[in-house]
Amino acid sequence: MSRMSTSTIQWGEFTVARFLRDIWQRKPLLLRQALPGFKPLLSRAQLFALAADDDVESRLVQRDGRRWQLAHGPFTRRQLPSLQQRNWTLLVQGVNLHVDAASDLLEQFRFVPDARLDDLMISWASDGGGVGPHQDAYDVFLLQAAGRRRWRIGPVTDPTLQPGKPVKLLARFEPEEDFVLEPGDMLYLPPGWGHDGIAVGNDCMTYSIGFRAPPQGELLREVLWQLAENQPDGAIYTDPPLRPAATPALLPASMVRFAAQAFARLKPDVAVFESALGVYLTTPKPQVWFEAAQAAAGALRRACLQHGCRLDRRSKMLYTAGAVFFNGEVVPAELAGSSLLRRLADQRRLDAAQVQTATAAELAAIVAWCAQGWLHPAATASGQGSGRRAGQANDIGG
Repeated sequence: MSRMSTSTIQWGEFTVARFLRDIWQRKPLLLRQALPGFKPLLSRAQLFALAADDDVESRLVQRDGRRWQLAHGPFTRRQLPSLQQRNWTLLVQGVNLHVDAASDLLEQFRFVPDARLDDLMISWASDGGGVGPHQDAYDVFLLQAAGRRRWRIGPVTDPTLQPGKPVKLLARFEPEEDFVLEPGDMLYLPPGWGHDGIAVGNDCMTYSIGFRAPPQGELLREVLWQLAENQPDGAIYTDPPLRPAATPALLPASMVRFAAQAFARLKPDVAVFESALGVYLTTPKPQVWFEAAQAAAGALRRACLQHGCRLDRRSKMLYTAGAVFFNGEVVPAELAGSSLLRRLADQRRLDAAQVQTATAAELAAIVAWCAQGWLHPAATASGQGSGRRAGQANDIGG
């Protein structure tokens, strides 16, 4: 697996600031040679090997005329169609969780807050392969890594789906633009924009950089759950004066009022919402796990002081003005104001000189996180442990 190219996104007539002001979440943009000379980070064989791993989310989409088939991995090589067979696509999710070079590629897109950046999906398609006309509920960059892919795009005026299909296909898709992307080209699509990508020739590999866009109801459920978890039990329900029940199955109005009073006790301020979101957005995906370091704490401490440290590629770290969140946990109160930890979150690494400025509490936390596998001394590869997990799935047509 190759390392990420040192080239950066070429915006053409745009700058990042202008892109965010005029294009982001407004309209599509095609960038020819956005990453000039880009080469695939994984070979076809390496991608197929990932798809055979139990800890990696993968899907196989096949089309035969109007008939579509969807299967979920893992897939052995024998379970995949032959390379010469047309109209099939293998999608491998969360590649950034398993491959350093893929994680490095996502660094190019950190001009959008980390709370929004989700994962990198790689699709390999034979000639004619694709997942059909669909729309996604999130922003996506579609980077052509190998081969050629034809994209037809257009606004969706009718979101009706084709009935009875295993993938979510738009019933009436009317594209307005038509492009063929070559390696290094990249297409940005805002949420809800219809698109249909079809491989032109074999060995078509497309990288999808997706952005997290949780719906308001999902965020509300998470905030309410965390608020409830942090509430004291309070008073125990007691009955008002009772008479013999003529309708024993009737839910007592007094108990309903009691529950309503408990809910009324919830009076969250901004800090409470920040804490709930910080924990939620940094919680690793359901299958992610970390392998503890083999080295002793003293050796980890010396290595960090000598070489610096870097986040594991699976680690998530966010902060607010008053708190720091790391892999679903709030860091201890004595570190809540640490500028060093905020620098670690922004840079995803600290050099040796920065680690050497750490207070005793900060250094102790860094060593403890290295022991858990959340951090690594910079002299070792990020995410070198075997603990792995798949990312949140980019939609196949929704």
